[in-house]
Amino acid sequence: MNHFDKISSYNQAIGLKAPEHPLFYIARGNKECCSVGNDSEFTADFYIIIFKKVESGSMQYGKTKYDHNRGKMSFIKPRQITGCKNIRLEEDCFTILIHEDFLSGTTLHNEIKKYAYFEYEVNEALHLSPSEEETIWNLVYAMEKEYHNNVDDYSKTIILSHLDTMLKYAQRFYKRQFINREELSGATFTKFNDILSSYFENRKNNDLGLPTVSYLAKKLNISSRYLSDMLKQETGKTALELIHLYLISEAKNLLKEGKMNITEISVSLGFENPTYFSRLFKKEVGITPNIFREESLN
Repeated sequence: MNHFDKISSYNQAIGLKAPEHPLFYIARGNKECCSVGNDSEFTADFYIIIFKKVESGSMQYGKTKYDHNRGKMSFIKPRQITGCKNIRLEEDCFTILIHEDFLSGTTLHNEIKKYAYFEYEVNEALHLSPSEEETIWNLVYAMEKEYHNNVDDYSKTIILSHLDTMLKYAQRFYKRQFINREELSGATFTKFNDILSSYFENRKNNDLGLPTVSYLAKKLNISSRYLSDMLKQETGKTALELIHLYLISEAKNLLKEGKMNITEISVSLGFENPTYFSRLFKKEVGITPNIFREESLN
């Protein structure tokens, strides 16, 4: 697998011109949207933002046909394995490469790490509506113009300002996509809860312990970060928070039955030790399991 620590090395491998700035690169055209070689995988020490537009056919979102098939954006963080398949692309594509060092000493250095969509899988790309696409392209043109201008004291600040705006718009557009996806494929929370219930009904907790976000995400064929963001949009809570609420609900039921002690309840739910169970219960309910049981039985 190829690894690129410099943007210039990546450009050389793919057959592009050397970047005008060693730590930042922006270009348009379908050639810019493909990785090194056919069906190859690589990693790099820079962020990659790609907009692709398929020449023919319709976009697929997982197994669901998506309503916006004009174009899609992908966001790749440093050292994340990525690659591309042989697909026919139109000319209206762009690539932005931002080396980590380009962000050093700026507010965006920390801000960019907060955007969860850099953790999403390729099939969870951002599908743009026509108006959204126009907004993104206006920012691309502005960055490209500054990129090709003679460098001065303001060049980097202006580029970063446009980039920051683009990332914020992407966050907004993803929220719209979460809502649309719910309409297309049904409420994610319902499916999430069904899998969670099945996990305990089939006693997987006896072998696997507590259910994890990664386990549930895999069952739903989406990434952990995307699942949490979708659930946050639908319910106001993350996947982990919903797992905890489910566990507490089950614990309350068992405590009210009064057939098992705290340790037995803890083990039956998949906790490694009763201390962790008691701590989580008190955090969510406000009182210890023992006090809850006493109040329920009295």
